[in-house]
Amino acid sequence: MSPIPRRGLCLVIAAPSGAGKSTITRRLLETEPNLALSVSVTTRAPRPGEQDGVHYHFIAQDQFDAMVRSHELLEHAGVFGKSYGTPRAPVEAALAAGKDMVFDIDWQGHEQMRDALRPDIVSLFVLPPSLAELERRLRGRGTDSEAVIANRMAAARTEMSHAPDFQHVLVNDTLDDAVAQARAILAAARLATPRQTGLAAFLTSFG
Repeated sequence: MSPIPRRGLCLVIAAPSGAGKSTITRRLLETEPNLALSVSVTTRAPRPGEQDGVHYHFIAQDQFDAMVRSHELLEHAGVFGKSYGTPRAPVEAALAAGKDMVFDIDWQGHEQMRDALRPDIVSLFVLPPSLAELERRLRGRGTDSEAVIANRMAAARTEMSHAPDFQHVLVNDTLDDAVAQARAILAAARLATPRQTGLAAFLTSFG
């Protein structure tokens, strides 16, 4: 931990489904004690093993719509017929306290997050090494139907066309390398001069 107080940051990671963003996010959380996962709200049903308040806040559509109307969400989007969004209050509190948040969201969410918190956003897009490998990974999950896989593959090209809108792009060919690259991006962003709010006072301490 740096002795210089700083403002927290929002590490936004996006990718087509199956490219590995959730795995990279999980690996970062396991090794970065000052990094916390932003828990989104969603109207979809929990998947096996998912816990409310840990993986998502699972809510009804009318409750979600009310949060949108009252501007309680930093970003929100519809994905495959379900709604997803990021609650505003816990993110703003974390940033003010110097805590970093990681977001596993799509390119639409990134655009909205960038508009809402531009100076605090560090964005990363994860690409698969090929479409063939992306399909292999989706099939390897063993949880999606052929129709769902076809929909995800069809959406992948559109999603990947937004990669140039992100500050950083990496190809997840080897997971360990991809995690190391993501960690390097995070480390550099934490050391950015504008983010170190206590720099002037720290320099003054040298006399």
